Amino acid sequence: YTRGTVTAFSPFDARADAEALRKAMKGMGTDEETVLKILTSRNNAQRQEIASAFKTLFGRDLVDDLKSELTGKLETLMVSLMRPAYIFDAHALKHAIKGAGTNEKVLTEILASRTPAEVQNIKQVYLQEYEANLEDKITGETSGYFQRMLVVLLQANRDPDGRVDEGLVEQDAQVLFRAGELKWGTDEEKFITILGTRSVSHLRRVFDKYMTISGFQIEETIDRETSGDLEKLLLAVVKCIRSVPAYFAETLYYSMKGAGTDDDTLIRVMVSRSEIDLLDIRQEFRKNFAKSLHQMIQKDTSGDYRKALLLLCGGNDE
Repeated sequence: YTRGTVTAFSPFDARADAEALRKAMKGMGTDEETVLKILTSRNNAQRQEIASAFKTLFGRDLVDDLKSELTGKLETLMVSLMRPAYIFDAHALKHAIKGAGTNEKVLTEILASRTPAEVQNIKQVYLQEYEANLEDKITGETSGYFQRMLVVLLQANRDPDGRVDEGLVEQDAQVLFRAGELKWGTDEEKFITILGTRSVSHLRRVFDKYMTISGFQIEETIDRETSGDLEKLLLAVVKCIRSVPAYFAETLYYSMKGAGTDDDTLIRVMVSRSEIDLLDIRQEFRKNFAKSLHQMIQKDTSGDYRKALLLLCGGNDE
């Protein structure tokens, strides 16, 4: 069961697709349209089969050919689509923590939104592919309460959803209220423990109860009482507890809003959610931003890059 916009293409013929791609990239000039149409309409598993057929038939590496034939944002998008699904997040994290400066935005987006099972998987893949411990890498590049919250999320030990105990809901809401609004200076640790370890259904009740007790949404308190990377991470966690698709709708909206587009975020979210919940993200987008995701991509991007993104988006929710 998926709420993705990209599903398995049928009837699928990996060799025919490989041949069409070779033809589109051979000789002078590239037929970009054929490339993007094929790669956006096959799911990730099928793209891997095409790459394998491409190597078998031509002795060439499809990703290398895409890199040499395409440029700019279209190249980034097509190469991202070709990345095997299981390695996508690990690869994004690896690139977020390598070299000069850490991309906190990527760490926040991935670790706040993935399920505990997904996080366990990312850690395993990271170890296999990069022969390094993801937690060590992240702690080496971050500090303070931001680092501590990331470490809590990396443990992937959030309580499983079950029966919600109203007494504990009340207790957690009171603890957060006392740690934030009522305290001179904030007790960040309480926020980290509660937001990082309680079950999703429990926390949704805690947020309601918090509003009743304090008169504030928990987001408003986090906004007022914390700052910087920790604030962004706590807010992302709260938003994902409320609704992962709503969180990604907002992430996409802000990647395009205002001057300039954050194409890395736009590409990462469109590709990573295209087979999971992009239909739900589109719905939330329409509901919360008075325009459709399709309309915003249309307005904010151009050329073949825009064509490819609109194909991934799938439809216009007028």
